[in-house]
Amino acid sequence: MDPLDAYDGTHPLRTVAHLYRPQRARLVGAAVVFAIKHSPVWLIPALTATVIDIVVQHRPLSELWLIAAVMAVVVLQNYPLSLLYIRTLSRAVRSVETTLRMALTRRLQELSIGYHRRTSAGVLQTKIVRDVENVVEASRTTFDSGMAAITTLAGALVLTGLKVPEFLPIFALTVPLAAWLVMAMRKRMAARNAQFRGEVESMSARVSEMAHLIPITRAHALEDREINRMDTTLGRVREAGLRLDLVNGRFGTIAWVILQLLSVACLVGAAWVAWTGTFDVTAGDVVMLSTYFVTLTGSVTQLMTLAPIIAKGLESIRSMGEVLEEYDVEENAGKPTLDHVDGTVEFHDVTFTYDDAAGPGETAAPAVDHLDLVARPGETVALVGSSGSGKSTVLNIVIGFLQPQHGRVTVDGHDMSAIDLRSYRKFLAVVPQESVLFEGSIRDNVTYGSDDLDDDAVRAALVDANAWDFVEEMGGLDAVIGQRGGRLSGGQRQRLAIARALVRDPRVLVLDEATSALDNTSERLVQQALGRLMHGRTTFVVAHRLTTIQGADRIVVMEYGRVVEVGTHADLVAAGGTYARMHGASL
Repeated sequence: MDPLDAYDGTHPLRTVAHLYRPQRARLVGAAVVFAIKHSPVWLIPALTATVIDIVVQHRPLSELWLIAAVMAVVVLQNYPLSLLYIRTLSRAVRSVETTLRMALTRRLQELSIGYHRRTSAGVLQTKIVRDVENVVEASRTTFDSGMAAITTLAGALVLTGLKVPEFLPIFALTVPLAAWLVMAMRKRMAARNAQFRGEVESMSARVSEMAHLIPITRAHALEDREINRMDTTLGRVREAGLRLDLVNGRFGTIAWVILQLLSVACLVGAAWVAWTGTFDVTAGDVVMLSTYFVTLTGSVTQLMTLAPIIAKGLESIRSMGEVLEEYDVEENAGKPTLDHVDGTVEFHDVTFTYDDAAGPGETAAPAVDHLDLVARPGETVALVGSSGSGKSTVLNIVIGFLQPQHGRVTVDGHDMSAIDLRSYRKFLAVVPQESVLFEGSIRDNVTYGSDDLDDDAVRAALVDANAWDFVEEMGGLDAVIGQRGGRLSGGQRQRLAIARALVRDPRVLVLDEATSALDNTSERLVQQALGRLMHGRTTFVVAHRLTTIQGADRIVVMEYGRVVEVGTHADLVAAGGTYARMHGASL
């Protein structure tokens, strides 16, 4: 079952029921096993009452030994059945946990780059880790406590009905009382849980941002600033947590006081009935009734203290709905696929405007405004212009991360909005300004997405990327590069990224400021590697240093989302326009 088909964030209880539907057999089995293994809780008081009556009434000792044997069997069965219950319930709960995390992971891969641009990675991490764990904890605890209360209540009511039916109305009073208390506090607990969840997500985003900025923070002696910002965030989490704890504590205390008063009343009432002889109640019955009511009130109290845990779990269901029900997805299913790409990319009167680019009441200016551009197979097209001129937006449209609101983009004549972009991207490679590497070996990073490559192909790509020398020094293909390539310099990371692009053998190549953060020596090595990578491939280049794009087939100069000049380096310098001024300023 796909959780997306049954997910409804506005009805979290219904969603939980749908999630556990495939686990019905396991849940029923766990319930049966629990009822048997939990039987000592409601059988022992009845057996204890019999023992007391045997002593008080001086009945034969053989009855005592028989009751003792029954007690031993009832207690000993708890151990093997408890293990069976835990195994059965755990399989059901952990299966739902895995299903939810996989659904969130799958959805994150489907959501548009625009969504990821708007949403903090720390917030998404919280949903996958903390929110799913909340649902698991609420499910397990609710099942444990719910089954304990139900089996205890059923056993106590049945045995009380058989021995002292006059006390059944008192026992039955506790259930509607508990329901009333839960309903009275439910809305307030839900509101406090929502506030606390929001503050925790903000904290997660802040922690992620702080960790990412540590090199900048330390380099500019801004540690105190970051500490103060974190202190403010943690203060909000603390206050929201305190408000939540007070609501939960008030609820638990009220429930405990009321049920304990009822327990005292039951004990006194049973003793009075036995003393006055009003009903046929023995001393053993008094002990049994008192024990049952204490056990029952304890179970009901436990049920009511579940309310905060359940509220927390339901709020987490709503939180996950912010991802699972997000509509901003990249639709690829059912669209035709490409099994070959030559590399002709054409922009036909393309306009794109970011939804969040303007303030309230303002109209955003287009990031790309009526762009017409053609890149033929094997050509290199360089995009230059000031910050905000639309260069990166063009690259994101080429990759398919953004879809134009007006006009269309075609690849070999196929409208990109009408094809499965995943099939197109198999023929695409991207080398960004900051290469994205993960903790693992050099082989793992270079062959990412191309796992069928042998070592010879990987080694050849590293040689072409001017990376083999430092790879050999590190110990070869199995050398570990550290988290995010922490053991490598900037130039080395870029050369690994180029090697990764080379092994893909792309037809369309996107280079986004691939050399802007490098020193002269590293830039020279990377430029040599890029030259090999770009040969024979349709390439879109954004470069800060104009010296790196002078050999481009065409240079496109952009301002405010529009093309103002197009030509070769020599033509544009000779024209004496915007590019010539930029080139002169860079000398």
